[in-house]
Amino acid sequence: MLEEEEAKNIANHKGVVSVILNEAIPLHTTRSWEFLGLENQTDGTVPSGSIWEKAKFGKDTIIGNIDTGVWPESKSFSDHGLQGSPDKWKGICQNKADPKFKCNNKLIGARYFNQGYLAVAGSEAKSTPNLNSPRDTDGHGTHTLSTAGGSAVAGANVFGFGNGTATGGSPGARVAAYKVCYDAGCFGADILAAFDAAISDGVDVLSVSLGGTSSSYARDVVGIGSFHAAMSGILVVASAGNSGPTPSSVCNPEPWIFTVGASTMDRSFPRRAVLGNKKHYEGVSVSPYRLKKGKFYPLISGASAKLNNASADDAELCFPGTLDPKKAKGTIVVCLRGVTARVDKSNQARLAGAVGAIVANDKSTANELVADAHLIPATHVTYEAGLAILNYLNTTRNPVARISNGKTVLGVKPAPVMAAFSSAGPNPLTPQILKPDITAPGVNVLAAFTGAKGPADIEDDKRKVPFAIMSGTSMSCPEVAGVVGLLKTLHPNWSPAAIKSAIMTTAGVISNSKTPIISSTGSKATPFNYGAGHINPNAAADPGLVYDTKPADYGLFLCAMVEYNATLIKDVFNVKTTCSKGGLTLSNLNYPTITIPDLKRKATVTRRVTNVGGGPATYKASVAAPAGFSVTVQPDTLKFEKDGEEKTFKVTVQATGKTATRGYAFGQLTWSDQKHLVASQIVVKNKLGKKIH
Repeated sequence: MLEEEEAKNIANHKGVVSVILNEAIPLHTTRSWEFLGLENQTDGTVPSGSIWEKAKFGKDTIIGNIDTGVWPESKSFSDHGLQGSPDKWKGICQNKADPKFKCNNKLIGARYFNQGYLAVAGSEAKSTPNLNSPRDTDGHGTHTLSTAGGSAVAGANVFGFGNGTATGGSPGARVAAYKVCYDAGCFGADILAAFDAAISDGVDVLSVSLGGTSSSYARDVVGIGSFHAAMSGILVVASAGNSGPTPSSVCNPEPWIFTVGASTMDRSFPRRAVLGNKKHYEGVSVSPYRLKKGKFYPLISGASAKLNNASADDAELCFPGTLDPKKAKGTIVVCLRGVTARVDKSNQARLAGAVGAIVANDKSTANELVADAHLIPATHVTYEAGLAILNYLNTTRNPVARISNGKTVLGVKPAPVMAAFSSAGPNPLTPQILKPDITAPGVNVLAAFTGAKGPADIEDDKRKVPFAIMSGTSMSCPEVAGVVGLLKTLHPNWSPAAIKSAIMTTAGVISNSKTPIISSTGSKATPFNYGAGHINPNAAADPGLVYDTKPADYGLFLCAMVEYNATLIKDVFNVKTTCSKGGLTLSNLNYPTITIPDLKRKATVTRRVTNVGGGPATYKASVAAPAGFSVTVQPDTLKFEKDGEEKTFKVTVQATGKTATRGYAFGQLTWSDQKHLVASQIVVKNKLGKKIH
């Protein structure tokens, strides 16, 4: 690694394109498959129309995972019934320093990369557990890899919650772990090395539940690694980030990355907070601890339970060292969400002698509820519930409360609901490409866990569990990667872009309540939240048409960006291209969605579709135009004579005199042959920002 002055000197040398900072990139963190229609919700059997059956459960597809490593002893990586490794596999099991780490015919490879981490951490890195091993002591990588391609494990649960069979999206796949993340983060040099290894090893799909902000594609290590993977026929599925719902917070925005947002499924783990006035408020929790049945306890806010030397602002958030045991002992403490982890807040109440805790959302997280494995009887309630509880507490002479026992409930409506933490668009680097691309279940996902620490992810948690419930776009990312694995088995000759298109154009925007998908605040969500929509794996198996993007298209796309030229593109992305004037515009990349962020009265974009429906077909276009805009499609009928045939069409968007909006508007283009529905989101913003006459 280079010192800062050395980096500056090298950057000035002729022939050096750029020097990328080796910085830390954050990790982003099972009912899912029933909810997504892969198995029957009544008896768990696999219906004949399930992509699981069609794709033989992802048989022999190889899914790689760039993350914190893997806990190989987990039953989710059992190789029962599997023989050998696929012939194309060239990887290794890097276990010289950890002989107890064993790969098998399921977990066919595991590597670790730590040179970037060592360069930053120095001598402090020597104390890092399992530094020279792919073993996962964090839990994140084990959870994500098992979600994507774990074997079926019956009787999986967390303290009795969510009991059932845990399985990955491609349970018949082989899996490989690439460890790049340590205590101090996931460093760029290690991430790029992992991408190189995974490509060389022969993976089919890469799941990457990490990412950071970047000012340029040329400085984004995940983007660069993903580009090389795409050029090698590997689709990279990556998390959108957990900085939502702030606009333009989405990370991994490159068009060759499959960027995944997070939403809920129809399962919950309710636990009520019952007040002395007989009002009750439903929260969630997977804490195994219980209070005495029917007994009420004194209720106190964190601010009222503060130590004399602590501020009320810190104490209401239940920060470490702010609660007075003399005041908190024997009570249920109300802690406000924010800054510190939810489980740490309830643990601070426990350390102060409280018998229970209620963690209440702030306004930004609204109705988003996450089921945590608290070390005390506790529940996590909405913002509105928190306001009501605090109002009762502050207007009652002797406020009391109790916390009911928890349980598992299925069939919750509406679902999906977008998670408040799920990072949102518009795309911060190229707003002409809609991001995220898709949403999938990422809230309260149950999957395999490390045996090295407790599920609460705090030092005081000494419990060990084989499965844990986690939330984040880190969890939704491998859900999609698992489906990609199925499609790779079912359609081995499809390109990464074709697989991505199949999932995007068959996605849905309607919940199980038959109403539009909403945000955590209850407002209608938009494509900036869910991209193309919520994943529908069974429909993706037979999309009818796909928007295929060729490697050369990405080169022309980069050419259309002001800061790039052919030399830079060759040096950074290793793609030869000619950047000529009048070439591809950013909005004209053959993408499954259409985004025009700078409309000047009128604009026309071109798209190309490939028939994959199995034979001759005629598709007709229908349009739900964005409010204030007209949309025309030319031609509006596409007649295909054979499978594999390509057709090109143009979409013209024009502002009408009915709008004065300065924001974005949303619509949809759908192609149909009476058998398939091929949908593309249309996102447009009038650059003039005023009424068009």
